[in-house]
Amino acid sequence: MNTGNEPPEPVPDTPGTPHPTERARNSRGNYTATQAVAEKAAAAARLKAANPRMTYQQIADAVGYSNKGDAWRAVQRCRDAVIESAGAELIASEAQQLDDLFVAALDVLERDHVVVSHGKVITMAGEDGVEKPLLDDGPKLAAIREMRMIRESYRKLYGLDAEQKVSVAGSVRYEVVGVDPADLT
Repeated sequence: MNTGNEPPEPVPDTPGTPHPTERARNSRGNYTATQAVAEKAAAAARLKAANPRMTYQQIADAVGYSNKGDAWRAVQRCRDAVIESAGAELIASEAQQLDDLFVAALDVLERDHVVVSHGKVITMAGEDGVEKPLLDDGPKLAAIREMRMIRESYRKLYGLDAEQKVSVAGSVRYEVVGVDPADLT
């Protein structure tokens, strides 16, 4: 006789297939949204955007959530995804600007610069006796410094400079100068 209170019969597990009631998880063990879940959340967010006065219970009823809390969480997930996407776009834009600056500094580094004094190019006699302009290393060194600073900005932008933890251990020994240790006892 079946009373309806019996535990459900376990589904036989086959290697390599997830349990039918198990949801997909990412590498950190968190649940991941399936396409159907994402579409349902997007529908809830579209309803809220189109009808700001619509309550979350009304959204839950319209989309098929069991309660207003699930509808609210779905809309929040969509808002968070938009913010995350905008943040990724901002980082990409900043990285492109840093790329442009790096290329400009590289152009300065690859060019030869002459020394100019009082509006005239300074020259010096070469080994063959021909006058050649004196090269100025200042702009190249400035370009190298700028490129180094741009690389630091990259590391900060992408969070590559992790905080360093330093552990200090040791012992301290005190000596009293001019006192016989036998007198201290």
